Amino acid sequence: MMLAHLPVLEVLVPLAAAPLCALLRRPLLAWGVVMASTTFALGGSLVLLFQVLSNGVISYHIGDWAPPWGIEFRLDAANSFVLVLVSLVGTMCAIYGRKSVEREISPEAQPLFCTLLLLCFAGMLGVTSTGDAFNLFVFLEISSLSTYVLVAMGASRDKRALTAAFTYLLVGTIGATFYVIGLGLVYALTGTLNMADMALRITDIGDSSTLRVGFAFIIIGFGLKLAIFPLHQWLPNAYTYAPSMVSAFLAGTATKVAVYASLRFLYTVFSPNLHFDAQVLQTLFLPLGLAAIFVASGVAIFQSNIKRLLAYSSVAQVGYILVGVSFANITGLTATFLHLFNHAIMKSGLLLAVGCVVYRTGSCSISTFRGLGHRMPWTMAAFVIGGLSMIGIPATVGFISKWYLVLGALERGWWPVAFAMVAGSLLALIYFGRIVEAAYLQPSPEGNKVTEAPLSMLAPLWVLTISCLALGINSEFTVSSARAAANALFFDPHPGLSMQVGP
Repeated sequence: MMLAHLPVLEVLVPLAAAPLCALLRRPLLAWGVVMASTTFALGGSLVLLFQVLSNGVISYHIGDWAPPWGIEFRLDAANSFVLVLVSLVGTMCAIYGRKSVEREISPEAQPLFCTLLLLCFAGMLGVTSTGDAFNLFVFLEISSLSTYVLVAMGASRDKRALTAAFTYLLVGTIGATFYVIGLGLVYALTGTLNMADMALRITDIGDSSTLRVGFAFIIIGFGLKLAIFPLHQWLPNAYTYAPSMVSAFLAGTATKVAVYASLRFLYTVFSPNLHFDAQVLQTLFLPLGLAAIFVASGVAIFQSNIKRLLAYSSVAQVGYILVGVSFANITGLTATFLHLFNHAIMKSGLLLAVGCVVYRTGSCSISTFRGLGHRMPWTMAAFVIGGLSMIGIPATVGFISKWYLVLGALERGWWPVAFAMVAGSLLALIYFGRIVEAAYLQPSPEGNKVTEAPLSMLAPLWVLTISCLALGINSEFTVSSARAAANALFFDPHPGLSMQVGP
């Protein structure tokens, strides 16, 4: 019986557990609820992914109201793959977070922190699962509003977190407003909010100026949310001044969910068959993606704060994702989903490693990393592996996704784009090389007695690190899942047949 309701329980369990954390008022109990909720979501997302891959699309009708009149949770290979990603990163960060947050957030504020974390987590799962365009907006705002406060809670260590959170609030609100305006225009044309039904009606309508304007508002709205270059200005400060665990959680989930939502509208609702949709893929996403790779990587080279360096690196990696989308072929879209998943694992692991350093030293400047290769060997080994994966060294997940990105470019005959992506990886070698040099080739400051991070922080860090290697050596699961996700969007954007579960 519970299995039949799993699509909605995936969102409902963490959503219901969130206020429970605030009511418990004890940090240890609140963290127990967080870990139980995220672990349930991870197990449920894996079950749903295998169900979808085996049996096809799952359609869950909320309140037994059939779509398009009722709200539908619709799971295909694309969003079930993203569900696994969000749940995996959320679970690892929840296990890691208790010790880290204990050092950065006061005990009386930790139950509230856990409440906001679960609300953010549930909102992202809801954005990923829903088949209703307005329901997507509701879940997007649930996650966004809680994220703003989570970033602001870094003010206990650095008051600049308040400015970062306020900037994030303004940009996020503008992005959400753009999305709602665009959705309103599309709704005025189609008279429906169900995304699959909306896609069918748009096909009948064809091209129109109202549809073009609505499309533009929606894409810009999501562009702000996913930190597309040059709309990324909120991201570096938000990642830099947020609590360490929050930085890792957001880097692995927030922009990835926004990318998924953009792809859902590009391929399901509007479809690249529309002339203006195809134009955006090639004349907007490709140059902006390449600009992000080089400009953000270039800025990252000159950073002295490692969290800020990794934030600009994330902007560059979003550029790789945009380039993959611009290919408008199966290989490119497969590479997009692959890099979406692989980058989340890599970047979350890197930021968890930085959080271990912050836990022991209280700082995340590059100078703090001097000699840490010998004093925190497990933490720095994980950081080095994550850095090698970001560069794209063979036997890591970063190599797999960049390999498919290059293949997608070559299928289109875009040799200069393939060379540009390889050159972008060399820039990553420069800024990660600075950190490795400080950790292994420079002596520790006098009197430095830094020791290794606690096991409860190292364990989830190494789960992600081992995943970088294991899924790089044997990538069959991620490649097949990403290809199924690409096929779900590219060939069958709004399937007429689905397996209904639930009431």
